[in-house]
Parts: sequence; structure tokens; C-alpha cells
Amino acid sequence: MYDSISLFSGAMGLDLGLEKAGINIRLCQDFDSSCYETMLKNGKPAMTGDIRNISASEILDRAKLERGEAFILCGGPPCQPFSTAGKRQGINDPRGSLFMDYVRMVDETRPRFFVFENVKGLTSIAVDKDGKPGGVLEIILSEFKRIGYKSVYGVLDAVQFGVPQFRERLVILGSRDNEDIFLPAPTHFMKHQLPQMQWRTIGETIKDLEDNPGLCTHFSEERLSYLRMIPEGGNWRDLPVELQPKAMGGAWKSGGGKVGFYRRLSYSQPSPTLVTSPVQKATMMCHPTKDRPLSIKEYSRIQQFPEDWIISGTITNQYKQIGNAVPVGLAEAVGKALIATATGKAEVVTKRIRGTSVHKIVNF
Repeated sequence: MYDSISLFSGAMGLDLGLEKAGINIRLCQDFDSSCYETMLKNGKPAMTGDIRNISASEILDRAKLERGEAFILCGGPPCQPFSTAGKRQGINDPRGSLFMDYVRMVDETRPRFFVFENVKGLTSIAVDKDGKPGGVLEIILSEFKRIGYKSVYGVLDAVQFGVPQFRERLVILGSRDNEDIFLPAPTHFMKHQLPQMQWRTIGETIKDLEDNPGLCTHFSEERLSYLRMIPEGGNWRDLPVELQPKAMGGAWKSGGGKVGFYRRLSYSQPSPTLVTSPVQKATMMCHPTKDRPLSIKEYSRIQQFPEDWIISGTITNQYKQIGNAVPVGLAEAVGKALIATATGKAEVVTKRIRGTSVHKIVNF
């Protein structure tokens, strides 16, 4: 078994995907009590507590692994300070230090590989108001290099891996032993001659739940009065022109496309990125045909959680856990890429390649 450790596990979307790839999660960890309850209710080996106060030896003891034995250490530490225009000191912010604790855990447990996932914005954020874009990512990569790990990185969109959702995440993979790691190649495409390799849609994912959605929050009556006028796949621009200023309120005069306002989803398309609440004015997730938000069950389906997966906590907390999760299909692709590296089955080595010009055209 590819025994591994998960930190900042949340609702365990990343872990479930890695497990589908054939990886054994020996321990998962999260500070949030609802996430911890989610892990326990699903029978997972879990621990809670502030990562800043947990030693690597505690993690290894609970996982029943020795230093250097773990195949993967994975996780996505919150990096909120990096989204502000502060000084380089932001990396020492109590929240920012969670990244440094992730680095500490990698350094002290010495897994063969690590998987770091986070918001794609880290690729463009500067370290200070005069810094160049991407400075924060450079800091992150330099820390992994400092502890002796080779790394590759990129922004992956979940829709390209069989997930019925557009969701871009920064993924950094690291190798302790300087192995030839690589990001997974897409498996699903907008246009493909085989239906099973085309992007998956909301319709094929949740339509059977239309009249039996289960636990669901609700829109205010005022917002519903506008949403009832929106066709499938539409948004605020489909409202009568004379109603738009009142419906939009203060956002009416702001810039940007504002595509999330009064957004009704479309059965024929993948979902937009799921947010932590489907009823917020700027990021509404209204059902394609019903005058309600997406339900907890529909959220779970779109993120590809198992049908019997239990999400603990209040309804608000459940939406948050699912909305913050890594889609299972994306995580599975990452796990398979690392296993392919480990087994030496990622590449067909040949002395001669024909049709080179064609190969250059085919871009993933």
C-alpha cells in the first residue's frame, strides 16, 4: 500500500481522490471541529488540533509510520495573508505561518512525495505593494527547495479530469528523491469524439435529484422574485432593463461582468466553481429549473463525494466544507500521476518519434 498522511483535510475530497487512485490515507487532520466530526463519522483515522502545536513525531506515531516511510504528505494550508498587499512579513502572520508548518511537516516526516494544493491566486500575488506578480509563489517554491524537494507546479482545472465543475486549483507536487514528477494530463475535453471523454455536465450529475434534493438552504423572497425571471443558464442581464438597477443595488455601478449575480445554472454545462454559500448575492448557485439554491446533496454530487459520505455540522458548515473541498476526480488524477512516477510507468520511451509536427499541435 502507498501509505500516506493528510493535513488540513477538511471534508476529505483530496483524500478520497487519492484513495481512489490506490493510496492509503493512514491519518487525516484538521483544526475545524465539524471537519473532524466528518472524518470520524465516515470511519477515517483522524486527529484534530492546531497544527502549530502538533509535532511531526505525533503525526508519525498516530499514522504508525517511521520518518521517510510515507508515500505522500498532502494538504492545502490556508494562505489568506498572501492575498493582501502587505510586506514580506505576511509570511509570518499567524495564518500565513500555517504554510510554514506544512513545510515543517514535510521536512520532518520526509515523505517520498508531497501534494500541496491551494487557490490559483497564489501564482500572481506579490509579496508587497511594489513587488512583482507571483512573488508569493516564488517564496513557496523556494521553501520546498530549501528542504531538499524537487517540485513542479501548475493550475489544474477540475473539469478536465471528469469533474462536472469548472474549478481551478494551484497544485504543487514535490519529490524527495529527485524523481521525474509531472502534473497529470487532462482526461476530459470540451470536444471529443468519445462521449465518455467529454466534459461532464450538471444534468448528468444531479438531474435525478430535481424533486428530491434533500437538505437545502433558501433564497430570500426578494431575490426569488428576480430569480423567477431568469432562464436556465442566465443571470442578472436577463432581467428587464428597468429592474436591473434595483435588483443589483450598489453593484449596479461597479465594474466587471458580475456573472454570479442572479445566476441560474444550466443542465447542459458543467457547474461554475462551487462556493461556500450558494445564496450570496454575487455568487448565487440557483438550480437550473427549480427556484432554489443547489442542495447539500447536489453540492456533494458535483464535488464527487460518495453517495453515503456524511458531512457533519450545521447546514451552513456543510456547504462550507463541501465548497472548500478538492474535487475527488482531480485528486484521483494527481494520485495516479504520482503512482505512475513511482512505478516508472508514466512514459513510453522510444528511440524514434514520427509525426513530430503533429505532436506539436496536440497541446494539453
